[in-house]
Amino acid sequence: MARHKNPNNKNQKQKNIVAGASNLIVRAFSPIGNIIILCFRVLFSTLRRGAIFLAHGFFALLRFLKPGVKKIASLTQTYAGKSRESLITYATASGAFVRVHVNVSQSVRTAKKECVRFIHLFYQTVMRLKLPHMHLPAFPVKLRLSPLTDISASIKNRYASREFQHAKSFIAGVILTLFFVFIPYSTYRWVTTLPNPELLSRRDLEVTTKIFDRNGNLLYEIYADQNRTPLRLADIPDSMKQATIAIEDREFYQHQGFSIKGIIRASKEMFTSKRVVQGGSTITQQLIKSALLSPDISFIRKMKEIILAFWAERLYTKNQILEMYLNQVPYGGTAWGGEAASRTYFGKPMKNLSLAETALLAGLPAAPSDYSPYGSHPEKAFDRQAEVLRRMVEDRYITREQARDALAQELHFIPPRVSIRAPHFVMYVKELLEKQYGSRLVEKGGLRIVTSLDIGTQEKVQEILRKQIESLKYLRVGNGGALVTNPKTGEILAMVGSKDYFNSADQGNVNVTTSLRQPGSSIKVVNYAAALENGFTASTVIDDSPITYQSAGTTAYSPVNYDSKFHGLTPLRYALGNSYNIPAVKVLAKIGLKTMIDKGRLMGIESWEDESRFGLSLTLGGGEVTMLEMAEVFGTLANSGKRNDVLPILEVTDYTGKVIERNVPRKGIKATTPETAWIMSNILSDNNARVAAFGPNSSLVIPGKTVSVKTGTSNDKRDNWTVGYTPSLVTTVWVGNNDNSPMDPYLTSGITGAAPIWHDIMVELLKNKQDEIPPRPDTIVSLPCYFDRPEYYVRGTEPAGGRCAPLPTPTPSPSPTP
Repeated sequence: MARHKNPNNKNQKQKNIVAGASNLIVRAFSPIGNIIILCFRVLFSTLRRGAIFLAHGFFALLRFLKPGVKKIASLTQTYAGKSRESLITYATASGAFVRVHVNVSQSVRTAKKECVRFIHLFYQTVMRLKLPHMHLPAFPVKLRLSPLTDISASIKNRYASREFQHAKSFIAGVILTLFFVFIPYSTYRWVTTLPNPELLSRRDLEVTTKIFDRNGNLLYEIYADQNRTPLRLADIPDSMKQATIAIEDREFYQHQGFSIKGIIRASKEMFTSKRVVQGGSTITQQLIKSALLSPDISFIRKMKEIILAFWAERLYTKNQILEMYLNQVPYGGTAWGGEAASRTYFGKPMKNLSLAETALLAGLPAAPSDYSPYGSHPEKAFDRQAEVLRRMVEDRYITREQARDALAQELHFIPPRVSIRAPHFVMYVKELLEKQYGSRLVEKGGLRIVTSLDIGTQEKVQEILRKQIESLKYLRVGNGGALVTNPKTGEILAMVGSKDYFNSADQGNVNVTTSLRQPGSSIKVVNYAAALENGFTASTVIDDSPITYQSAGTTAYSPVNYDSKFHGLTPLRYALGNSYNIPAVKVLAKIGLKTMIDKGRLMGIESWEDESRFGLSLTLGGGEVTMLEMAEVFGTLANSGKRNDVLPILEVTDYTGKVIERNVPRKGIKATTPETAWIMSNILSDNNARVAAFGPNSSLVIPGKTVSVKTGTSNDKRDNWTVGYTPSLVTTVWVGNNDNSPMDPYLTSGITGAAPIWHDIMVELLKNKQDEIPPRPDTIVSLPCYFDRPEYYVRGTEPAGGRCAPLPTPTPSPSPTP
């Protein structure tokens, strides 16, 4: 009895803490507490026949833990005769005060006895709990193992049969409650949060979405056609219904709202091709998603879509669902429903459409912006049309001859009849928004989008480009594009995707700023930036002499310069400034192709995915890029080596002013060192370093301004570039032809074509602005070098002796054509 009095103050204090915690828990006993007790009861019930396996686990562990077991047993003895509060106190004490000590000298037999004693006393403690309508099973004493033979026979006889029956009843009650109460109730609560499919037959509130420039000038209004007249299914031509079912849901009349085959087929194609090739949604699911749900891609949204589709099929007939689909889903732009789409694209009612026209329209709802003939890539609309006709042939709606005739038919689209400023930029932003928020919210949700565009800059650049392209017709230049960005933030200030967006005959709606083109020598900046960080300096001498590269399984590669001459020993500064090809290839061969590819990706090029496609010609423009990517590459050099991704959208709100998205300029990603960026900018702004190739007064010179610039022309004369920058402005210009036909070889010089357009744009944008010189890092040192001119080095890389070695004057010599 003396141990229960516990005169030790420390033990008494611990006991008081435990008692206080116990009383607090009991007073606050809640459903969570009940669940905990239920878990204890389930544990003892389910382990009636298998407790010995648990004991074996204890035996293996407790062979090293005798002191800890004795402490547990002592605590168990202390609380074994108590009530329900004692169990809680016991559990708390066990967790808070038991210290486990290792004693490897203790025998296994002693550890087993202590473990059995602990289990027995703990079970006795639990048996003291007298909760109403709940009973514990008997301790598992029927197991025949010697360590358990000392368990009281009276306990065994008392609880063995009666308590086991109670345990079975308890487990059955838990399972039945779970399946017939909690799960149905939770499901009911979740289903009640879903929108009612009856809303499909009601008109929604349609609010215009507006796109503004950075100063609040309206660029474009996106809205659904409020005057459209929904058609009855009987008034919709059979070809439109058949084309829609063939491309979207060929089992439409067989399933109950969702198609197991479609889901399996989509999953199989996704896993085999490693990309999403085909959707598994039915027409009913697409109608539900378009009208009632958000476009986010998630398992929960997909489950809602399937449940609502099944629900809708109970409310409406198949023909009603098909009619609502053809009248309500978006077909791109302001065209919601097939009739509005027919009048928008072809200027006539749907009943007068040909098979070729209905096939094109039927393919639009899956991705209205991507497949739109008014979009940036109208060729996708015709690829989709061919896919629709192929499906119709497979489903025997039409014959192969009819499909062939439809593909051969020339389609005539009417010009867009909406007021729009900066159309290429607006459509680019619209595509980005639809990918993120879905076409329904963008076109009917009343969004207010503030973009980074400056409409004043945009219209100036647009006019300069249009006039210059007209003057270049004699050089067989048919189109051009211009992009102006802020390298410090990535914001797009102007985007001109062609000379005339509305000239559909010349594919004016194609946005060349987002199209892949060969960059020519303008991509050399990536190669040389990587070289400066891998052992090269601006004064490194490169031998501009003939060389041939040969690798197994490929033809010999012998690079030549644009002027068909060799220039002998040439410092890197002058090799880059004059854009000599052979030194660039030799530099790439030295640093390695992967080094340039990795550096290009860091600087913003995402198009270089398949490295196996590239060779040493990559530094001469052998890998396609977009103007947006080139703006990021040169923006990295302008921003002291930090890359900022293009930022076209500043803020998105709803029509009530609630902010949905707000983008602020980020710190940028370090793509090159500040020293590399400064030296590259210094070379590209050095007119003396390029005078041999471009002359002293070329279009690359902006009077009174420090501007870094690089030109580029693809070998086949299909692409001509000029990209230049200051610390606050990057201007990227491209000229060529949309049909990829070559231009006049005179463009080889690099000072015609894109260069005059770039020059006029920079003169206009830098007018009335102070000259902005890139800040020179403290780690850059200057030394006298070739041609009695200073050269710049990162401290520690300068030549020994404090001066460059003498360099003989190069003597150009003609080079044979390989």
